Amino acid sequence: MRIESIETWSSPYVCFVRVRTDEGGEGWGQVAPYCADITASVIHRQVAPWALGHDPLDPEGLGERVLEREHKFPGSYLRRALGGVDTALWDLRGRLEGRSVCALLGGRPGRLRAYASSMKRDITPRDEAERLVRLRDEQGFDAFKFRVGAECGRDVDHWPGRTEAIVPRVCEALGDGVDKLVDANSGFSPARAIEVGRMLEANGVGHFEEPCPYWELEQTREVREALDLDVTGGEQDCSMPVWRRMIEMRAVDVVQPDVCYVGGLTRALRVAEMADAAGLPCTPHCANLSMVTLFTMHLLGAIPNAGKYLEFSIEGRDYYPWQEGLFVESPYAIDGGHVTIPDAPGWGVEISPDWLSRAEHRSSRLD
Repeated sequence: MRIESIETWSSPYVCFVRVRTDEGGEGWGQVAPYCADITASVIHRQVAPWALGHDPLDPEGLGERVLEREHKFPGSYLRRALGGVDTALWDLRGRLEGRSVCALLGGRPGRLRAYASSMKRDITPRDEAERLVRLRDEQGFDAFKFRVGAECGRDVDHWPGRTEAIVPRVCEALGDGVDKLVDANSGFSPARAIEVGRMLEANGVGHFEEPCPYWELEQTREVREALDLDVTGGEQDCSMPVWRRMIEMRAVDVVQPDVCYVGGLTRALRVAEMADAAGLPCTPHCANLSMVTLFTMHLLGAIPNAGKYLEFSIEGRDYYPWQEGLFVESPYAIDGGHVTIPDAPGWGVEISPDWLSRAEHRSSRLD
């Protein structure tokens, strides 16, 4: 059996990938959102030439072959493109064996605790507190993440005083018995991050994500060493040497690979295994309700060092209009603050034919 064709359906925001074999099997995956149409071009130019004809049941070997053949391109786009093909191969294998990806990995599909993840900074502390309390009461979430600082903000807040205002307001509104997480998106210097971190600790926050520029691992470690709460990060990183260094130097308390950013499930598993060997939990990044959250659900259901919860975006059409209508039936029903890992073969989801009909289609085939 060998890979006979790789097809993409893309928009600027989403790109789905279908891999087919010469024996008629097929599987579906997805590249990382945003500039997904550019990533589709990378698939056909720099991944498909080395993947066509390859054994579809050897995603690790395929990934190594692609990255070695394209060694002059060590950056994010190639890994994002590889991730689209890799995730399609896992779906293909699951369909062939009649098992979910979670089961293929040795896990058991079931329920996962989710944390409600806010992406907004253009929201007042009062409005953020009110909507998180409403989600707690209506959907049963008992863990929440909200934003402080400004994205890559160089110690400049989204507006003056917002961080100091939102932390106590949200934490007091949610009350006890609720896990509270905060994301700074690379917004602070070490000194400012430590100052903010001590305020977070005083208000019962237990998770401080990307406090400093994510590429400055020494800065993140300085913050981690100064604080008692968990300092977390890694969502942007796609280089295995960087991951090894991050874990070996204990830059973070919790690793957060993104399945789509890091280059697919196979490479995300490698990061989780490195973290497990070092005694670190893995709580992957999955900031929207495209397929990336589904990939993460299957991953968390199988790894031994899974973190306490799944990231679950609470933003809808107003923030992510492009994530509407992607699936025939959404796999993201919330029940008592939990989601359920699908137990159907592969990823357990069907891409909407209507969405595919409106997307740009491209195909690479084995000669």
